[in-house]
Amino acid sequence: MQTSAWSRGRIYHGTWGSAAFQSIYQPPSEGIWSLPAIPEWYLAIVAFAALSALGRLWTPLLLALPLLALVVGMSVAQAVLNAARASFMGPARSRITRLKLRSLIAVLHLLQPLARLWGRLQGGLTPWRHSSPGFSLPWPRTITIWSEGWMAPEKMLQAIEVALRAYGVAFRRGGNYDRWDLELRRGMHGAVRLLMANQVHEAGNKQLLIFRTWPLCSPSVLVLTLLFVALTIAAALDYAWAAAMVLGGVAVLLIVHQLQQCAAATAAALGPLQELREQHNVRDGQELRSDLDPP
Repeated sequence: MQTSAWSRGRIYHGTWGSAAFQSIYQPPSEGIWSLPAIPEWYLAIVAFAALSALGRLWTPLLLALPLLALVVGMSVAQAVLNAARASFMGPARSRITRLKLRSLIAVLHLLQPLARLWGRLQGGLTPWRHSSPGFSLPWPRTITIWSEGWMAPEKMLQAIEVALRAYGVAFRRGGNYDRWDLELRRGMHGAVRLLMANQVHEAGNKQLLIFRTWPLCSPSVLVLTLLFVALTIAAALDYAWAAAMVLGGVAVLLIVHQLQQCAAATAAALGPLQELREQHNVRDGQELRSDLDPP
């Protein structure tokens, strides 16, 4: 789709509609109206409801009630609008019958994200999967690998991708303008990025591979953690100790959750690099030191 600051968006259809994935149905909702359709929207409803309930311990938390009404109202409004737009095939129906059918469609629109969320929680689907090849401290690392033979850098990265698929790790490649080659994820909020540099030695017969990895924190979790920390401090200054303990516990859980997923993503990134080192010969029969080696 092509867009500009002074014109409406245009979708490329190709000559005589020859482009792939031509839409013949109603386009999906975009922007803020697409949020109530995602499964995690119900987690926001539960969070605002919990904050509103804590208002009995600390009165300022009752400010979450308008937000709770807003997110619930958006879900109901979207379900009602989608039901109103529905069309029915077959013979003409009475007004009462159409009202019943539209009410059923609205209820199904409300239940569909909840059913998807329940399936993710019960089935362990991404981004809620819990399996992990291990944990490593999530900090930036530099790994060097000496190879007695030469291989194209693209082949090296493809070999890492094969190992990541064997681990069941979700990843994506960097684009033409990104300063990273691979991004690995172990959950919704835990990610590690990998960048590779290649140095050719001895007329192209040998090479030194340098990998740099660094964790990537989720901005949404970071903002949410800072919010709960601020609420904890405010409740403590107001001597609402029960509310401060609950809010502080939530902040600690968010920090632990972020660190756990980043640690799992770091371990997933280091595993294929260790396998890659073992597959290559090393200079003078000794491996080069790196962050993969124990101290």
